[in-house]
Amino acid sequence: MRHAGLYLHLVPWYPEDGGTHRLFRGLHMSIQSENDLVKLLRIGRIVGLTLKAMQDALEPGMTTAQLDAIGAAFLKQHSARSAPQITYQFPGATCISINDEAAHGIPGSRVIQPGDLVNIDVSAELDGFFADTGATMPVPPTSDEQQRLCDFTQAALDRALEAVTAGKPINVIGKAVETEARRGGYNIIRELGGHGIGRKLHEEPRNVPNFFTKRASHPLTEGLVLTIEPFLTTGIGRVVTADDGWTLKTPNGALAAQYEHTVVITKGKPILITAV
Repeated sequence: MRHAGLYLHLVPWYPEDGGTHRLFRGLHMSIQSENDLVKLLRIGRIVGLTLKAMQDALEPGMTTAQLDAIGAAFLKQHSARSAPQITYQFPGATCISINDEAAHGIPGSRVIQPGDLVNIDVSAELDGFFADTGATMPVPPTSDEQQRLCDFTQAALDRALEAVTAGKPINVIGKAVETEARRGGYNIIRELGGHGIGRKLHEEPRNVPNFFTKRASHPLTEGLVLTIEPFLTTGIGRVVTADDGWTLKTPNGALAAQYEHTVVITKGKPILITAV
């Protein structure tokens, strides 16, 4: 069974026949007050620290369920609620994806092995505000292939963050990610992208593409809240849904990596809501 809710950001904006879709088809989060920003920064810091706690605890021999429990306990300690659980009834507090799993991996009995490439994605809610972050981390011994993929995916995120400013078209994100991916010789997983966030986990824009398209020309507006999250792979740049109905995997066993921040668009540098 496909759990469609969590896959809202998988739906392509732009159909292959060249038709057009409006970028904002509904309500989207935009900072309206200092109080909005304070609350976003609060939940952003919590999810950022949750991710860090899980990264610090990550070691071979533990199960993904044990790693998820660390994240769940940290969120509970700070009175935050797991966003995928409360929004989509996801069977875990966080998403943990390994090696060829690009996103939405279910925590469970899988034992993390030396040499695995582990992605942790943390999103949560507090006081009606949501934030979302993620990172990929090799478990030693780390291969050159793993480290290089991680380095270029992180660089793609950094380049996109440098590109976003109020008034620029949203496709500057995809252009930045695509430029870095090509420089490293990697493919972009085109079905996966960033999304609006704020009062809900997924808001308009439903998909912020990680590749350049002229149709994504809507201007970034001051105060807009969204995630930027490049997904790069050593494979063909596609994903398939695993038998569990949640996990998205590369079809040929290729490695995938993702890094993510929630940001607020400004006239200058973006505010990194999830930076710690």
